[in-house]
This record gives sequence, C-alpha cells and structure tokens, in this order.
Amino acid sequence: MFVGGLNQREDYHIEEGEELFFQIKGDMCLKIMERGQRRDIHIKEGEMFLLPARVPHSPQRRAGTMGLVIERERQESELDGLRYYVDGSQEVLFERWFRCEDLVTQLAPIIKEFFTSEQCRTRTPLTAAQRVDPPFPLEVEREVEPPLPFSPWLQRQRVNLLEGRAQRPFKGRYETQLKIYGAGQSEGDGEEADTWIWQMEGTSRVAVGDVTLPLGPDDSLLIPAGTRYQWKRDVGCTSLYLVQNPSRKLPYNSH
Repeated sequence: MFVGGLNQREDYHIEEGEELFFQIKGDMCLKIMERGQRRDIHIKEGEMFLLPARVPHSPQRRAGTMGLVIERERQESELDGLRYYVDGSQEVLFERWFRCEDLVTQLAPIIKEFFTSEQCRTRTPLTAAQRVDPPFPLEVEREVEPPLPFSPWLQRQRVNLLEGRAQRPFKGRYETQLKIYGAGQSEGDGEEADTWIWQMEGTSRVAVGDVTLPLGPDDSLLIPAGTRYQWKRDVGCTSLYLVQNPSRKLPYNSH
C-alpha cells in the first residue's frame, strides 16, 4: 500500500513477517527497537529499507510525503501486536495482541483504548499480573541493514541486469524474495503466495494461460498464489519482483 503523511504516532507495531519500505516522495523516520534499544531509521526519498520480522516499529511521516509499504499476509496462527513504551525507555506501558485482517481499521480502536486508559493518563505501566506474554519472541539480536539508495545501487547493477543476472538489493537472510530483473525470460511455477511485479523501466509481458498482459513503466501486476505464468522482459527493462511467502518464515533467533 501507499502511505502518506501527516503521520506522527507513539505506538509500535509488531508482526511475525517482514516489511518493505520504499520512500517515493520526501523523507520519513522509522522508529524501531533494535537489540532492546531505541533507534531512528531515516529513510530518504528514493531509498528502500527491509525491516526484519518481529522488530517493534513506529513510522513517522511528515505532511506531503509518500511511501510504498509492503507486508505479507498473516498465517492463521499469527497475532500482531500494538505496543506503547514508557517515555524514553524500553519498559512496556501498554499493549494489545490481535488477529490482523485489516490493519487500517483494526488499529484505530486499540489506539482509542490506549488514550482512554489509566496507563496513558498516569504513564504507569501494567503490573506483572496484568501483562500478557507476547505470542512469539521479539527480535533482540539482529542489527538491521541501513536503507538502500536505490537509484545509485541500480546503476551499479546495470551490467549484471543486461547479462540476464537478477540482483537482490538486500544480501542478509530474509524470508522476503525480492529481486530486480533486467531483460530475459522466466516462468512462475505456482508460488504458494501472491507475486507482485512492478515494471520500473521499459516493458515486459506476462502470459497467464491464453491471456498476455503488457506492462509499461510504472505498471504493476499482482499474480495470485498458485498461478503459473511466463514472463518475457524486453531490452531496457527493469522490473521489481516480490514474493512474501509465510511458509518461508525464518526460525526464531536465526540470522
């Protein structure tokens, strides 16, 4: 989804999947808890950032900014968390865990509940008896990769792309399958999750059965899970390919 500003918030979102951020217009700040410490990740216009799973995060956006945010579907057993911390510390002030079906509509009632709560009024955290253990361990060991200035990175990959070698913007261990393709041809063999293609430059064609779908600059295509397809990319093509398959979820404490 595309997200604009103004968006200044106190809450931190927690999920078992990863999130891809690509800042289209203006800069943003993503506040995270990294290794138990607060850290601000400044994502500038044109930069891409892949947030590891289970990292508490709080996006801050100024008015007039726009960014692309992609997160995967949840497994039936997974819960999302919304958490508030005591000012300037790592101590949990308030949190709720919920089955995420529509993040946009589900967050508002929890945020309203917090602002009418005793914890918000007194800034005193829940007692030990009131707290609920998180349904999964939070990431407390991994150091995140810095945001990637995408255009300079892409220029350095031109030769590889021209020679038909797809490139991964992020080299760490992730469940997200994110690649940049140049000219060439490939097939989709019925992925277990949806496939998203963003035609960034040039043209390509995706054939699904008897139907061929042409893609031009800034076109995108969502291919449903289980669909077989053929993808032909013309000379001068640059395409982003993304699959977020929950079954690829990394084991806890795996880096």
